[in-house]
Amino acid sequence: MVAETLQRIEDGGVIAVLRGVEPETVQDVADAVVAGGVTALEVTADSPNAVGMIETLSERMADDVLVGVGTVLDAATARAAIAAGASFVLCPTYEEGVVETCNRYGVPVAPGVFTPTEAQQAYEAGADLVKVFPAKTGGPSHVAALKGPLGHLDVVPTGGVGPDNAGAYIEAGAVAVGAGSSILDHDAVSRGDFEAITANAEALRDAVADARN
Repeated sequence: MVAETLQRIEDGGVIAVLRGVEPETVQDVADAVVAGGVTALEVTADSPNAVGMIETLSERMADDVLVGVGTVLDAATARAAIAAGASFVLCPTYEEGVVETCNRYGVPVAPGVFTPTEAQQAYEAGADLVKVFPAKTGGPSHVAALKGPLGHLDVVPTGGVGPDNAGAYIEAGAVAVGAGSSILDHDAVSRGDFEAITANAEALRDAVADARN
């Protein structure tokens, strides 16, 4: 199960970060993102009724769509999201208890890291991926530098990733990228322009695909 989920994340290449989406619009937003070819959705734990939204999306989305949770800071939050149906867990920081919980329940986890020491410690604790965050601080060159001595790590840069630099992160060695504001335009959501969300998702997906080709 873990290996299959990880492969699907890598194959898709993009995790859409759904931060601050309201429960009444989350289905429309999710549908718009998936229409753009992005099939890994991260509902952040600091969103209103995040657990409920994860449960709803997990039940309603097609089998080829992964619904996970992000911004997880503690084991209790991870456990609640997994019980609601989260297929993967992402964190802005490295917390050993979160990694242990995800390992226990067989759900892939990506702790947030920035330095080589943090990345290796997370890996040795059982992390399946490492989320380089905030990616924009170091850029693609930082990811490439991490991958030099730590080539065994599967890296997902997040924070400041958009169509203009997603390809550079893939070329630097990332297995996928996480993208929030470059996909989720809250102004577009407020005016019901979900086609704009779809176009943003397509742009990210295409940037990753072009880099891989």
